[in-house]
Amino acid sequence: MNDRLVCLFLYTKKIGESIMTIGTIAEVVKAVKAIDYQSAHRFEEVTSVAFDARRIQPGGLFVPLVGQTDGHNYINQAIENGAIATLWAKKEAAPEGICTIWVDDPLQAMQDLAKWYLEKVNPLVVGVTGSSGKTTTKDMTAAVLGAKYKVHKTQGNYNNEIGLPQTILEMPKDTEAVVLEMGMSEFGEIEFLSRLAHPEIAVITMIGESHMENLGSRQGIAKAKMEILAGMNGEGMLIYPINEPLLHNELSGGVEGVRTVTFGTDGEADLTCVDVMTFADHSTFNLAQFPEVSCQIPVLGTYNIQNALAALQVGLAAGVDVASAVEALANFSLTANRSQWVEGIKGCRILNDSYNASPAAMKAVLTSFKDVPSGAGRRMAVLGDMLELGVDSKAMHAGVSVALSSEDFSDVYLYGEEMSALKDALAGEFAPEQIHYYQDDMAQLIKDLEEQVAPEDILVVKSSNGTGLLKVVAALTAE
Repeated sequence: MNDRLVCLFLYTKKIGESIMTIGTIAEVVKAVKAIDYQSAHRFEEVTSVAFDARRIQPGGLFVPLVGQTDGHNYINQAIENGAIATLWAKKEAAPEGICTIWVDDPLQAMQDLAKWYLEKVNPLVVGVTGSSGKTTTKDMTAAVLGAKYKVHKTQGNYNNEIGLPQTILEMPKDTEAVVLEMGMSEFGEIEFLSRLAHPEIAVITMIGESHMENLGSRQGIAKAKMEILAGMNGEGMLIYPINEPLLHNELSGGVEGVRTVTFGTDGEADLTCVDVMTFADHSTFNLAQFPEVSCQIPVLGTYNIQNALAALQVGLAAGVDVASAVEALANFSLTANRSQWVEGIKGCRILNDSYNASPAAMKAVLTSFKDVPSGAGRRMAVLGDMLELGVDSKAMHAGVSVALSSEDFSDVYLYGEEMSALKDALAGEFAPEQIHYYQDDMAQLIKDLEEQVAPEDILVVKSSNGTGLLKVVAALTAE
């Protein structure tokens, strides 16, 4: 294990240097292994990097990625917004009014630059992955570390081979700890991100069914998540839930040089929650290992308490005092569309959790939501398709029925082709008029909800982002 972990990451950095400067153009050229560049610009300072010409700031480096569109076509907009340099892979003549840095592949060059810049800033690197909960855990972890360190974290869903290097390149130079979310849909993707970022602490939140279509089984998903160890080079700490047998199987032989610690409700976990209570807008719990400390998080659900335990484990590993960590958790800011309460039309309230979904996550949200008091109103569920579940998708959708009962929910609204399986599974529990199914007519779903919701009703909205139920939330919250 490396010295920083042995010393519980008692970490100091020089403060007072420029907050945001990537480096000189000469340094950038060396980092990206450029073919050539206009050397007259070599001492100019690059202050930021962006692959979206609209986000370029004065002094920025433009990265023209080639995908559905060719980023090279937006060079003039980048120049207008203040770019002083651009990576360039086209054979055509260089653009005027900007330093051109020729590379074979702008994306590869951006990744190389991010790796170089990360080494230059040298923060504590925390990598977070998992089938569900990784964004919330990332937010919680950043808050906990923020009690002691200057922290930078992944914004939004910038967790892939483009978003992760962009996140690193947006890191201020005085950053002491960076929390990087790592997403994937195929084998090899987490390994690539881990080798780029070299996390010193890695967190796996849970193993669910997301991306089953590509990974074949939950065991395949566990193997893919374990790729986060690839960039640790036999040093550091892996934090994972004790109640994930597939991870125990993967770790049965140990990982040389990597310390493993666990969290969960099981008394054998290294960090255990007890005395759990959940409410509409917060949850409370205690820690068996720290009985003098009471914990509260501003979100509902035992599944979010699991995320909080993971974040607390990171903080403890990094030398954050447990009282300070708990205080930070009580006030952390959650990324939008995750367990977020919003005021809806006619005085209804909506728990918006529509950004991502897996069968395990959907059942967890519904189980927590049924305990939220509805007062004089009704409790409703608005559920959309869960994507990339493979050949067993219908069965997994039907399986969500175990978390729905007519005693707890007055109405269930289902959207998407795969949700037809859940509709059929609920037929014995709900009356026909309580089940509302829409295969692809979102406009009718919105119209029906607008007409039928009443004051004091509470609704939970949960689906994969690709299903588009954010449009439903937007419609129900519009004045």
